[in-house]
Amino acid sequence: MSVTSDRSGLNETDAIRVRYWAAARSAAGCDGDDLPVTGPISLTDVLRQVAQLHPDTRLMAVLGTCSVLLGDRPVATEDPDELQVPPGSELQFLPPFAGG
Repeated sequence: MSVTSDRSGLNETDAIRVRYWAAARSAAGCDGDDLPVTGPISLTDVLRQVAQLHPDTRLMAVLGTCSVLLGDRPVATEDPDELQVPPGSELQFLPPFAGG
């Protein structure tokens, strides 16, 4: 798991966990990232942080094809500028799978 900064002094609720599956995991080179935050941020801001963590990879192109879950709620069709992701949340990016 990639961690973006020193987490000493941060609570588990001070981060957003981003998990990558299948082709997204392969493109990222890890199974996920913990993004330290001080409050809710938009999905757009999550994606900006992810892009900064994984420059010169195909991760962002892969994420553009993914289903997105916030917790257990599908959110891929929601406006990423409006969707707020609170600290302590888990976002999962699931690329399309063969046969499903």
